[in-house]
Amino acid sequence: MTKRLTLLNFALLMGIACGLVITTAGQAVTEGKHADDKEPAWVKQTGARKFPSARNKFSVNQYGAKPDAQTLNTKAIQAAIDACAKAGGGTVVFAPGSYVTGALFVKSKVQLQIDKGVELLGSQHFEDYPEIDTRIAGTEMKWPAALINVIGATNAAVTGEGSINARGKFCWDKYWAMRKEYEAKGLRWAVDNDVKRARTILVQNSTDVSIKGITIKNAGFWTVQLLYSAYVTVNGVVIRNNEDGKGPSTDGIDIDSSTWVLIENCDIDCNDDDFCLKAGRDWDGLRVNKPTEYVVIRNCMARKGAGLLTLGSETSGGIRHVYATNLYGKGTTNGLLIKSATTRGGTIEDIHFRNIQMDSVGTAFSFTLNWNPAYSYAKLPNGYNYDSLPKHWKVMLTKVEPAEKGIPHFKDVYVSDIKAVGVKKVVNAGGMKESMLQNFHFNNVNVQGNSAGAVDFGEGWVFDNVSIIGADGKKLQVSNSEKMKL
Repeated sequence: MTKRLTLLNFALLMGIACGLVITTAGQAVTEGKHADDKEPAWVKQTGARKFPSARNKFSVNQYGAKPDAQTLNTKAIQAAIDACAKAGGGTVVFAPGSYVTGALFVKSKVQLQIDKGVELLGSQHFEDYPEIDTRIAGTEMKWPAALINVIGATNAAVTGEGSINARGKFCWDKYWAMRKEYEAKGLRWAVDNDVKRARTILVQNSTDVSIKGITIKNAGFWTVQLLYSAYVTVNGVVIRNNEDGKGPSTDGIDIDSSTWVLIENCDIDCNDDDFCLKAGRDWDGLRVNKPTEYVVIRNCMARKGAGLLTLGSETSGGIRHVYATNLYGKGTTNGLLIKSATTRGGTIEDIHFRNIQMDSVGTAFSFTLNWNPAYSYAKLPNGYNYDSLPKHWKVMLTKVEPAEKGIPHFKDVYVSDIKAVGVKKVVNAGGMKESMLQNFHFNNVNVQGNSAGAVDFGEGWVFDNVSIIGADGKKLQVSNSEKMKL
């Protein structure tokens, strides 16, 4: 555990050891002062309910895998996994060394154990990641399988103190080249879905899955995606996606239309959202209509990245019943970020952020219904024949009707026991006349920043023992809002 964030070090970093936070007056206050701060009863029901228990062991080396950092071992490793599943389950193990592999598929009752001294190296050839039916950035489509896939499985695990180096630069280079080309054509909205980069771990349509202890490096795209799954635990995972350069869209952990999920003791350094909750995009997301709900994120750290904790921008199926506590963010672009767009739809509600410390973040609290328009809104430039477009382009171009169905809603958000320093802007909150930011409750919040920021179209906000200090001397600007108790 020396390279991981221990709970003791975490408590020291957070400055909240023994359940205490520091108020604006400097007194120690015990957690749970407010009724809204009580841990919801459902929290204890999250995470995997079972773990592969069969004692069978299958060595990939007995199936021909070579730890020489050169041989492509996909078939040999998959043969060991398949044999383990056929025998009723057990553990697949590796002799020490480095193994090059393409996409692997972990089956029910199988534990893929990557021990200390073992390194999986992702193939750098796209043909080693066969396309599957999945969802990317909120749209269902054909896309390359991940490096490690748990699809349609029950009771499976990926564990160990070893590492996975996805070696994703081959994906990053392809993305930047395509993005330059697409932006020149007015197609920024399409490039992320067209470039087809490899994820590192995908859990899809599965239940009772555990991902524990491993270190993941240099993801080509999203690092861990939990899609259409339930009762999943991600515990003690370390993500380092910037070792080989600045990889675009290398999200840390994405919880995507999944339920009863527990994320704990994780440490992420990436180049996009560190911990992110998603639920579908626009017309296709509204069609699928699967929420992300009953999610716990606790005792985690985010280093670089776009957001310590992000909800959205894919919100179509709704995101609700989220409990995030004991988090530390240092150097992220945003601290707590809730984002959507006016074609997404969906409701974000019953969200609890507790006991969070931030240092040197861009914006501490960012809430927007109109995020990144160039990316969020699909519009076909002149000169294209609709009939010859890719299928997923047509899906993304399908308008939400009636239009008001695409208006997202944020409400019932509880923020308590927060301390942040070195912040550029404290609050950047923008609702709409058609969709006010409703019932945001801030308790025991102490944030120092260059500017206090602004709230536009808020309703029913309550500040209790809140200190928001802007170095520019200006107070929090509030406009187009009502029933505010600040």
